[in-house]
Amino acid sequence: MATKKSSKGKTKIHKVMKEHKEGTLKSGSGRKVSSRKQAVAIALSEARKSGAKIPKKKAAGRKTSAKKAKKKS
Repeated sequence: MATKKSSKGKTKIHKVMKEHKEGTLKSGSGRKVSSRKQAVAIALSEARKSGAKIPKKKAAGRKTSAKKAKKKS
């Protein structure tokens, strides 16, 4: 079951994605963001900072590192 995003999060994400579409969204270094994936990452990050309840991304390499640790011992 997915966690529902708050209205605060939705508005923040909508605002950032609109900036990306207009071409005015900038990254932390001041460069224009051209990648949609990067724009989504910025939007989620800003929404979390504003207090929206958005779940964190799960670590992808977690299972493989646990297997490697088991083999070593």
